[in-house]
Amino acid sequence: MENIIEIVGLKKKFGDKEVLKGIDLTVAKGENIVVLGKSGEGKSVMIKCVIGMIEPDEGSIKIFGKEIVGLDDHQLKEIRIKVGFLFQSGALYDSMTVRENLSFSLSRVLKITDESEIEALSEEVLAAVGLSEAIDKMPSDLSGGMRKRLALARTLIVKPQIILYDEPTTGLDTITSKEISQLMLEVQKKYQTTSIIITHDISCAALTANRIIILNQGICIAEGSFDELSNSKDAFIQSFFK
Repeated sequence: MENIIEIVGLKKKFGDKEVLKGIDLTVAKGENIVVLGKSGEGKSVMIKCVIGMIEPDEGSIKIFGKEIVGLDDHQLKEIRIKVGFLFQSGALYDSMTVRENLSFSLSRVLKITDESEIEALSEEVLAAVGLSEAIDKMPSDLSGGMRKRLALARTLIVKPQIILYDEPTTGLDTITSKEISQLMLEVQKKYQTTSIIITHDISCAALTANRIIILNQGICIAEGSFDELSNSKDAFIQSFFK
């Protein structure tokens, strides 16, 4: 199967603190990879390196077979068009309506200005995330779960081939977390996306992961399916599944 993301020997430190000490990871087309690890283990740093928001100290990152380490801003923009990043906060534009949040992404990223096309694409993604009735609401009028759905809709509207999720269920109640996790799975199947999912939510991991990797002290110490890792005899690995 084709590898969409290939990471080899990824290292990054901030001052004297080594956060990533040599991460190796491949993600196949259409695969959901969940990354588990304690706080401060470099999970978010890793995916920010993947999108070019952070420059690694060493290592290689290839997306669609193209090396992105060392690319300039213009070259990175060409890659980023194909990569959606779902921030933990959602990073919505609170002064814009749902409709305006979506149209802004289309005009800025895909340079689409035709109003009828923008309307059709907006309605399509809002239907996909179950927010059709909220198109003229402000983000402040939405619940936490609805804001997550809007953030996902805004990511999907530019039709990314890769989605990077940073703690997609943080701050949500158990029922809403499950709904968002199921929605992520539906997105994977409908749009054939390839994803890396950073989460502390083991229920989210169980629902969405094709494969799980566990980071500890800046390296990958284990990988496998949810069932394989949840049945591990290693005490540290078991600690994530209790």
